[in-house]
Amino acid sequence: MTVTHPKPAPPGAWANLAIAALAMVATLPGRTQGLGLITEPLLADLHIDRVSYAGINLWATLIGSLFCLPCGRLVDRFGARRVLAAVCALLAITVLVMSRAGDPRMLAIAITLTRGFGQSALSVVSLALVGKWFREGLSVAMGVYSLMVGIGFIAAFPSVGAAVLRFGWRTAWDGIGWTLLAVVVPLAWAIVRTAPGETAPKDDPSAAPSPDLTLGDALSSAAFWVFAIASSMFGLVYSGIALFNQSILEQRGFNAETYHTVLVVSTLLGLVANFAGGWLATRWSIQRLMGIGMVVLSGALLMLPMVRTYTHVLAYGATMGIAGGIVTVVFFTVWGQVYGRMHLGRIQGAAQMLTVLASAVGPLLLAQTLAQTGSYDTLFVVLAAIVAALGIASWIVPLPTRSANLMNPPDVAESY
Repeated sequence: MTVTHPKPAPPGAWANLAIAALAMVATLPGRTQGLGLITEPLLADLHIDRVSYAGINLWATLIGSLFCLPCGRLVDRFGARRVLAAVCALLAITVLVMSRAGDPRMLAIAITLTRGFGQSALSVVSLALVGKWFREGLSVAMGVYSLMVGIGFIAAFPSVGAAVLRFGWRTAWDGIGWTLLAVVVPLAWAIVRTAPGETAPKDDPSAAPSPDLTLGDALSSAAFWVFAIASSMFGLVYSGIALFNQSILEQRGFNAETYHTVLVVSTLLGLVANFAGGWLATRWSIQRLMGIGMVVLSGALLMLPMVRTYTHVLAYGATMGIAGGIVTVVFFTVWGQVYGRMHLGRIQGAAQMLTVLASAVGPLLLAQTLAQTGSYDTLFVVLAAIVAALGIASWIVPLPTRSANLMNPPDVAESY
């Protein structure tokens, strides 16, 4: 067992981490949970049926995922400060436009852009910002970051939900847009600074080789695909269960109150697991930590069909929260730790795109399984087996070396 003693973070690192966490919370209007807060009043207001809305959301998520790659490239080229401020401003404008949507076509365009600028682009910038500032102690930093993001969402969801109930969805969305413009964008511009070695150099054949790996190096390594697919499978499971959690528990004989209790238990233990996962990543290999997280997730999936009592429900919620906390920290940490900071935006963008695509598929899989079999149980067992296999693969996959960028020498390196 190797114990790592990280060096102190460079000056300004923790301030940048705080803004990165704020930016991740600002992705709320582009996330399924955020859109879920306004779904019912929005459908009634615009007279849209659920099937049409589900189709809009699916295509918006798929198209929005494409924003990840160019955003990652921009972060590597121009630095997180300018890209973060620009993306936040574009998200704010999109939210303001969406609050004034008068027909389904305008709504579809607005939701697609909120998915693209929020769930995809802003997430990439936020994660890359932390990864570029913390070469040493990245695991602990990501644990703190995850904890701050979790607390931020816990505060934001009920506040936005209350505003929707009291003032209506348009006023609430309008308020979010102006808050992003008036608060988040100025803070990002005033506080965020370029980290040492943050931006990638211009393509120069005479430049010395960098020990950090490129996107091409990452895509050619088994570790990238194992960690990216494992993280995406978690996203698929989480998005599907999050959307239909109440329905899943009702099939087992529990009411909405029980569902709300599970949410609280899962969220609180997820926050604890975020911080614990960051601490464990300084003492365990990243492969072992991901392997454990995926095996715990597999156990949670296997527990669902066997839930019979209230104690079972609490045990399931606790297990799911712990698994989510561990996997989330690994996903936040692994790219910078394994591949370095120079091309982190590109690499993080590619991985983020896969997770967004998977999150779009998850609810559809659960809905189709229920429609065809009358139960979710068969899919849970299949997913548990796949997740367990990915956990084993994560445990044993070798990591690429960064001692010298031999995979792409400077005179033949691919340009990404």
